[in-house]
Amino acid sequence: MSRTRLLTTMAVFVALGTLSAQVIWFPAGIAKAYPVQHAINVMAAITLGPIHAVTIAFTIGLLRNLLGLGTLLAFPGGMAGALLAGFFYKWIRRKGAAPVGEVIGSGLIGALFAVPFAQVLMGSAAGAFAFVPSFLISSVSGSLFGWFVASRVLKSRLIPQLLH
Repeated sequence: MSRTRLLTTMAVFVALGTLSAQVIWFPAGIAKAYPVQHAINVMAAITLGPIHAVTIAFTIGLLRNLLGLGTLLAFPGGMAGALLAGFFYKWIRRKGAAPVGEVIGSGLIGALFAVPFAQVLMGSAAGAFAFVPSFLISSVSGSLFGWFVASRVLKSRLIPQLLH
């Protein structure tokens, strides 16, 4: 994949993740669920790999916060999910591994990282039991959608995989 194509693909993922945050979200417990973020994590992990997926997740979180469209919780959830989705796919080499990594990364590890993150940076006293269900709802719904879209796009060969 050429550098120009890589950067363009990353920019499209960032634009979709940032713009969709204004339209596609739903309340999930104490947090807002942004399933498109998780879908993008899975699609980027499969097509671009873990490092690029984390870069995309960080950039989306940063832009959403700068534009007032999200919370600081986008960082621990989105980045952990993107990293594990990318590594699971890279290690196992099956598209179905990426959503599993995303759910474990965002839904469990990201939710646990969110507890001290929320306490220190947001002044919230919510515990892990408050974040885990919310993060799981968002990550499961989004990662399944991302897996479905990535499977279809890769079959059509619109976006070649960098990892293969």
